[in-house]
Amino acid sequence: MAKMNMIAALNSALEHQLERDENVVIFGEDVGYFGGVFRVTAGLQNKFGAHRVFDSPLAEGGIAAIAMGMGLNGLRPVAEIQFADYIFPAYDQIVNEIAKLRHRSGGEFSSPVTFRTPAGGGIKGGHHHSQSPEAQFTHTPGLKVVYCSNPYNAKGLLTSAIESNDPVIFFEPKRCYRGPFYGDPHKVPTWNSHPDGEVPEEYYSIPLEEARVVMEGDNCTVISWGAMVHVAEQAIKDSGISCDLIDLQTLVPWDRDTVVNSIKKTGRCVIVHEAPKTSGFGAEMSASIQERCFYHLEAPIIRVTGWDTPFPHTTEWDYLPSPKRIAEAIRKTQEE
Repeated sequence: MAKMNMIAALNSALEHQLERDENVVIFGEDVGYFGGVFRVTAGLQNKFGAHRVFDSPLAEGGIAAIAMGMGLNGLRPVAEIQFADYIFPAYDQIVNEIAKLRHRSGGEFSSPVTFRTPAGGGIKGGHHHSQSPEAQFTHTPGLKVVYCSNPYNAKGLLTSAIESNDPVIFFEPKRCYRGPFYGDPHKVPTWNSHPDGEVPEEYYSIPLEEARVVMEGDNCTVISWGAMVHVAEQAIKDSGISCDLIDLQTLVPWDRDTVVNSIKKTGRCVIVHEAPKTSGFGAEMSASIQERCFYHLEAPIIRVTGWDTPFPHTTEWDYLPSPKRIAEAIRKTQEE
């Protein structure tokens, strides 16, 4: 085991995939010689050559179209969209072409593309470098949607994403690249003090359809993904209430069994995500939980989310769910 931050863990996963499968190629804006704006692909071009790790033009629609063609012709492309906010020029190619390819061809063709993209706030990125657009892809049949939260699951989940025969949108919380910020802009702990900083140097994978139970408790189920897992963990400690904390890891397909079994035990549920509340993935989860757990719920399901506004710059810490907001929601479930 080695101490790795999320950047190093993702880099390790990519390196293993390039070594194991000659059909894996990596491309995107600045991912080659420069190693990516966040340095996730650093050193890979030097080791594997510019024919397998290379830069693309500044054109996300072109990146998606080229990736689809590569996948159709036997390659396993890993395409980086430099920020999740800029995935929308590629949206048509992803949801209308890549996601539907297997279905429209009667299973004759597929394109196993992995789109890596940094998402979420907490780095003072402002409107166009802080959004969490995961829900917009969970609504598209044919796509898998993954959102890692720590170095260990980042490496294992990315490995499984690249090896999947379906297209995958792989969100990486940039706030966690070098350690979680929790809810305090002045507190930046390192992964060296966090148990999930222990990452095997060798190859391993994590199944895409399995959630991770971070904490176990009796009185409430808290569900989250990405950077919010760490904020929720702090909130549970602050609340003083015994909770299950579930890191969903994969949003499509999501692990209904783990979630349902937890809520049948606790009778209460809080869902936490960075994206705006209206039509966020928490809404789908809330409806699905209600369908399966109605007679086990002792209180209404509560969502703690970003606000229904464009992502702010100077007030992002008021926008992002905080330990205080989440702890208040957990306590409120106990009042019913």
